Amino acid sequence: MTRFQSKLVDRLNPYVPGEQRHGNSVTKLNTNENPYPPSPAVLQAITAVTGDDLRRYPDPEAIALRKALADYEGVSVDEVYVSNGSDETLGLAFMAFFTGKKPLQFPDISYSFYPVYCDLFSIEPDPVALGEDFSLSLDAFSSDAGGIIFPNPNAPTGMAVSLDAIESLLQRYTEGVVIIDEAYADFGAESAIALVKRYPNLMVTRTFSKGRSLAGMRVGAAFAQAHLINALAAVKNSFNSYPLDAIAQAAAVASIQDETYYQQTTLRIIDTRVRLTEALAERGFSVLPSAANFIFASPGPTSPSAASLFKTLNEADVLVRYWNKPAIENWLRISIGTDEEVDRLLDTIDQAASVAS
Repeated sequence: MTRFQSKLVDRLNPYVPGEQRHGNSVTKLNTNENPYPPSPAVLQAITAVTGDDLRRYPDPEAIALRKALADYEGVSVDEVYVSNGSDETLGLAFMAFFTGKKPLQFPDISYSFYPVYCDLFSIEPDPVALGEDFSLSLDAFSSDAGGIIFPNPNAPTGMAVSLDAIESLLQRYTEGVVIIDEAYADFGAESAIALVKRYPNLMVTRTFSKGRSLAGMRVGAAFAQAHLINALAAVKNSFNSYPLDAIAQAAAVASIQDETYYQQTTLRIIDTRVRLTEALAERGFSVLPSAANFIFASPGPTSPSAASLFKTLNEADVLVRYWNKPAIENWLRISIGTDEEVDRLLDTIDQAASVAS
């Protein structure tokens, strides 16, 4: 009954994730999950967790995982934060750095959780328009903003900005926190983690969901100088001092330690991305240059519209993502699956084109 809820609930427009349809007939290319399982070392680490580990609270500081990440990225442990997925990190960061400040800037076509968090935490959004080619110019961000956040690569476009452009922004913008959401950086973007030691207002967030195949485990991380990490931890500890469970911590450490497997699977995804991009281009699609584990594609003039193609694919149990919004109403976001999944996608597209003609 609405009379029992606060006015906050009335104004929220919650984030809507991609459909989670299950079954052997489903080709699921709509939620940017890794098509390959995690490293076998991850499964071994999970089975090695004991009953004694589970009856006790997990390490609230997640020291083993933070040390593994610090060693991997060349930073110190006090410059690393971990959480239940990068979305949790972002939510806490919005509270820690953007509430009560000037408007927050982010791309107008981007991760749709950003405006949701603005609503939730009473932050005024100030979207910045992408170029006509969907590129993001960091020069468009104001030096007077209350904060800046953007994904690199961007979502849903998949396009990345260079490390030089990011450093130019950090040199110009010093009054607030800049968060670079690197959820998809495993697949081709230049990471900004190397800049953390030089810029006290930079935070970089990462996830184990995409490149490391742990979407079902919910592990996220942030990298920043210690004063930003401490602020993030203060907000986290005001909610829950034990956010990341023992199994997730063990699994994430094992994933980091198997670099060979990580490199092999990410390269397979990149190779399939290239193949899918070329195949769609041959069919008259426009495909944006992607540095992510998905592509953003628009059907050509002789193909069914994106809305029509989305419906046809959906009915065939081939799931992709579609938003009926201005500027992107004729675009589809397609996650990179296995080669077999991509072949089924292309076959279904060909069938739809044949019927349309």
